Amino acid sequence: MSRSRWVFACCLSVSAVAALAAPSALAQPGAAAPPQILEHVDPVYPPERLAEGIDTTVTLFVTVEKDGTVSDAAVAESGGAGFDEAALNAARRWRFSPAMRDGAPVRARIRVPFHFAPGPHEAPPEPAPATPEQPAASPAPAAEPPRPVEFAGGVAGPHAVAEPGKPIEIHVQGRPNPPRRASSDFRIGRAALSAAPHATAADLLRTAPGVHVAHPEGEAVAQRIFLRGFDAEHGQDVELRVGPIPLNQRSHVHGQGYGDLNVIIPEVVRSLRVVEGVYDPQQGDFAVAGSAYFDLGVEDRGLLLKGTLGSFGTRRLLAIWAPEAQSEDTFGAAAVRATDGFGDGTRGAISGAAVGQYRMPLPDEFSLLLHVAAHGSRANLAGVLRRDDIEAGRVGFHDAYRDPSARSQSAASTRLQVALSAERADDDGSQKSAWLWAMTSGYRSRMNFTGYTQRSRERPAWVGRGDLIEQSNEDAALGGGLAYRTPRVPLASWLHGQVAVGAEVQTDGIDQAQSLLQPPQNETWDRRVDASIRLTGIGVHGDALLELSRWARLRGGARADVLVFDVDDRLGNFIPAFQKETHIQGFRRTAAGVAFGPRATLEVDPLPALRLSAAYGHGYRSPQARQLEEGENAPFATVRSYEVGATVRPGGGLSATAAAYETRLSYDLAFDAAEGGLARIGPTTRRGVVVYLQAAPSPALTAGVSATLAHATLDAPPPPTPENPTPPYVEGQQLPFVPPVVVRADLSVKRSLVTIAGRPIEGRLGYGATFLSARPLPYAQSAAPVLVMDASLSLRRSLRVGGDPAQEGPWIEVGVEAQNLLDAEHADTEYSFVSNWQTTPLPSALPARHISAGPPLTVLGNVTLSL
Repeated sequence: MSRSRWVFACCLSVSAVAALAAPSALAQPGAAAPPQILEHVDPVYPPERLAEGIDTTVTLFVTVEKDGTVSDAAVAESGGAGFDEAALNAARRWRFSPAMRDGAPVRARIRVPFHFAPGPHEAPPEPAPATPEQPAASPAPAAEPPRPVEFAGGVAGPHAVAEPGKPIEIHVQGRPNPPRRASSDFRIGRAALSAAPHATAADLLRTAPGVHVAHPEGEAVAQRIFLRGFDAEHGQDVELRVGPIPLNQRSHVHGQGYGDLNVIIPEVVRSLRVVEGVYDPQQGDFAVAGSAYFDLGVEDRGLLLKGTLGSFGTRRLLAIWAPEAQSEDTFGAAAVRATDGFGDGTRGAISGAAVGQYRMPLPDEFSLLLHVAAHGSRANLAGVLRRDDIEAGRVGFHDAYRDPSARSQSAASTRLQVALSAERADDDGSQKSAWLWAMTSGYRSRMNFTGYTQRSRERPAWVGRGDLIEQSNEDAALGGGLAYRTPRVPLASWLHGQVAVGAEVQTDGIDQAQSLLQPPQNETWDRRVDASIRLTGIGVHGDALLELSRWARLRGGARADVLVFDVDDRLGNFIPAFQKETHIQGFRRTAAGVAFGPRATLEVDPLPALRLSAAYGHGYRSPQARQLEEGENAPFATVRSYEVGATVRPGGGLSATAAAYETRLSYDLAFDAAEGGLARIGPTTRRGVVVYLQAAPSPALTAGVSATLAHATLDAPPPPTPENPTPPYVEGQQLPFVPPVVVRADLSVKRSLVTIAGRPIEGRLGYGATFLSARPLPYAQSAAPVLVMDASLSLRRSLRVGGDPAQEGPWIEVGVEAQNLLDAEHADTEYSFVSNWQTTPLPSALPARHISAGPPLTVLGNVTLSL
């Protein structure tokens, strides 16, 4: 998410500390009140500079968090060597009451001068009498201006601004936080995201209620996402975004909505927003089960280096550079990883990723954010194994078939994305933003799910050469958008209103192919897809807010999208071998469609700690372009989502959320092993309950527990086709692959253990556990339940020599993390389909259970150095 800045000037002629301690008499409704100091520490005049008798001033930018702590202090105007560090050491130990805006705490950046003098200085003058141009500042009764503290050879302390009446600038910083659209609109901060070990950015999604992430196809393929009753495969039903950039790819050959999260380095994810359902007009294509928005930023400034080494030859190096004087949005990060993979050596992988951002101010209080990210990876794949082969001992649980077709499986992917966004947010609640982005990606995979069942379409006599499916997808996309939110307008003494509008565009050029290969030379023996697609989408949305005396809010709006398809299907109008040629193969066509949907949310606060909500939304998923006919009105999959819920926040860092939901989808997609992709099935319905408990009673303890119950059913089966005369679906059956129960727990504990050489050693414990109930599979099969636990333990110590022990400064951390702590033998994903791996003299033609094995116990040691 982007960040904006509001600037307020408080004209004060008293000392900086007294000004901050004073209550904000100038704050107007809707404006931000500056932080007020609660505890301060005076800096020490540098002993090594006493003989020089220097009189100087250091001005700092100090970032005050919502809890009143100082998270960052940077030098705005240097006072010289030694003085800058003394001022920084002091300011980092101050505590404030937070800045307030509309009754809620916000992050603030304040400008504070420190005056250093070799001898005692006079107390600051009394406030000047009030004038129309400069009102008098009211001193706070509970806090008196700081008195100079005497040291050997001199004193130092916060001093009055050099020129009486010169403003102290207060920059209230905050990423524009979109209003909550339902009880299941979850905002997850860095403390919760880092509680348990997470290997990838996709794994961070597990901290949201009802979300499970699997990696059945290796590291170079997008992850499989499950969200409250939806098997979203690689993103077909979950809208994924990082900043303004959509990660889902339309009409991808491996799966509609394919979204690869490997381009995000998990350590730079500052927060995560997961909207479960489609209730916000800004939610676009693929927001069927919901949306996930990744906000990138680095809170700890400086240079961080991290090395990891562990099981199965896993090696990883991470470097993050966050310049001290810049905002959290400005950073650079790079990671390189290599592993031999578990099992019998068929899961080796190499990957690398880099992310960089830079925020700079623009005239008229606008700010500009540049984002650049790239990722590349290649991995060997083990594929799937039949359960009966494992039980008979013909193959190990974590191994792969010895067959050449199984041993030739692999995947490679690349992605490069660039975005430029400008924005401004003002005191009156208005906001303006514009963005432009570009992306290019490449994908190639070779997978075999079914062994030896395929026959060539082009040469029907060719059979039994192995079902190794090669898929490739090249995509180049360009997009952008505009958004504007009006100020909040008083419509009556008890009623306020606000309107927001926006538009976004995207155009894609896609080239894709799918073939059957025969190893070991990977000779093509059949072609299934060879197409080029040009796709352009235009979306507009509007949203309105009616707020009744701050205890009730009604938000409602709508979204409309137009998609235009141009498809050159070079294998269309296929000519079978037994048919006389009467035309040249190929089928070029165009199609278009419109998706429209209203969304609305009602929130009521009957008690200060209780919020009730009800939400409705109508969303869509775009169709796969190659499935469209000439001139067809593109059949968008439409979704209608309903939810009622409640959130209780009794205080003390505790909160509890419960919601009941129903989602109806006009047609669904399910995995088809024969084609290694998604096939269309009939309409579906999901009903369920979500419960989420959070506890953060102190910065040293963070805990979260969630449980989601989902009942997902098929309303009508797909019609039989010549290719599939007996589809494995019947009306009313539970949807395959969907876990009816998902339970997740996260825990993080930090505490000081022992002090060595004047510096404490802090211990950190992290724990995460996921439980999935038994899942239904096609052909009346069922997958086994899964329980996986992860844990981490680390020790951190400051490397600072001398100075205040409370200031950490540079630090080193040594830790160990265990994934699948109990070494549970579990399937990452289970399937049910017909296969023939030639492991028995008479292969069965009946559907069988297959697994993609999850990793066994994995132990990783890491060393982190922060400078």
